[in-house]
Amino acid sequence: MEQHSLFDNEASQPLAARLRPRSLDEFFGQEHLLSKGKVLRRLIESDQISSMIFWGPPGVGKTTLARIIAGHTKSNFIDFSAVTSGIKEIRAVMQQAEKDRQYGRRTMLFVDEIHRFNKAQQDAFLPFVEKGSIILIGATTENPSFEVNGALLSRCKVFVLHQLSEKDMTALLERALHDPRGFGNLHVSMPPDMLEVIAAFSNGDARSALSTLEMAVLNGETEGDNVRISQETLEECTSRKSLLYDKKGEEHYNLISALHKSMRNSDPDAAVYWLARMLEAGEDPLYIARRVTRFASEDVGLADPHALDTAVSAYQACHFIGMPECSVHLTQAVVYLSLAPKSNSLYVAYGRARKDALSMLDEPVPLQIRNAPTRLMKKLDYGKGYQYAHDADDRLTAMHCLPDSLLGRTYYVPTEQGLESRCKQRLEAIKTWKKKNEQKDAGAKEPAEASDE
Repeated sequence: MEQHSLFDNEASQPLAARLRPRSLDEFFGQEHLLSKGKVLRRLIESDQISSMIFWGPPGVGKTTLARIIAGHTKSNFIDFSAVTSGIKEIRAVMQQAEKDRQYGRRTMLFVDEIHRFNKAQQDAFLPFVEKGSIILIGATTENPSFEVNGALLSRCKVFVLHQLSEKDMTALLERALHDPRGFGNLHVSMPPDMLEVIAAFSNGDARSALSTLEMAVLNGETEGDNVRISQETLEECTSRKSLLYDKKGEEHYNLISALHKSMRNSDPDAAVYWLARMLEAGEDPLYIARRVTRFASEDVGLADPHALDTAVSAYQACHFIGMPECSVHLTQAVVYLSLAPKSNSLYVAYGRARKDALSMLDEPVPLQIRNAPTRLMKKLDYGKGYQYAHDADDRLTAMHCLPDSLLGRTYYVPTEQGLESRCKQRLEAIKTWKKKNEQKDAGAKEPAEASDE
């Protein structure tokens, strides 16, 4: 049982604890779950909570939501930690919950970091969840599909909590400056973009953002109730020197351009440097991963088809674990793409096709490759003359698939780089075969046309 002392007052608590939302109206983010009329908000406000799991990265409000639920529910609410509790503690709580159920009282059990429980510990909850002795609310930063037993997971509704947006984070920091529970009793002066910088550094973690702000305020220049925070102060508090940049401004685009062009120039050292510049300045790793994925097809393409796999895997890793751990996954992708053979043939091919598509939007699809699901369409010759390539010995036919006005157009021109050289050889063989068989077809048709005359 937790004991309190005379020194346990709110003022001595960290800023993040003092500002913990006490109601849904004070909660920042998660509009997809908590906006007016959304399902989770309705369940909380009506006290009709069923067993559920909150899945999301650190600092997005999983524990706070549980405490808000505790304030709304008429159930006996128990706060349980997977870090400090074992089977013995679980059984004691379950036995008490079962007794309470028999007297008509519900028990709501919140388990923080439920993924830390092993299979045996999780199994101990299952019969009591099934009987309704407890309503289980779990919180986890790990994918519950892998970390929570299937039987237990099937009895819980999973709610996915997202990283807070920079807009939400900035609003939270502004509230911290004006709320009496925060620094509302002080006059804090700082550069106008300072809160946005802190929001960017926090990478969606509200606890981290509030801790950074608190450290900056405590280390600011004070004069009575006035506190001045300089950029140098913030750099000292975050151990980052002059790496700040406006993610919507010119330097943002300069750095991503530098990364892209370094990879294109096969310079892994420069590429990793520009990657580090962005990540350490607080850039969203998912933004970088998206740009790297684009590069994999735009600048490498079929010269190394595995480049796209590597980039997509890096994006998924960034999504799963976030910063700072995902920095190594992005480094792996950036170095791989820097060293990969380069080809922009896919980028050029689409550009050529796009130009024709925009200028010739009304070109009809050739009849032979139209779909003919109805009898009427078949009467109109939809699909007439279609040749099924799998029925041919070479898996090739001489059938045309472009509109007549575009016959002979070439969009994709493979290079000799890397594995794309195989694509080039294959395409040349296909074109030679088609040209030869087109001539055969034309020669076969001429006598028939002469006899008709």
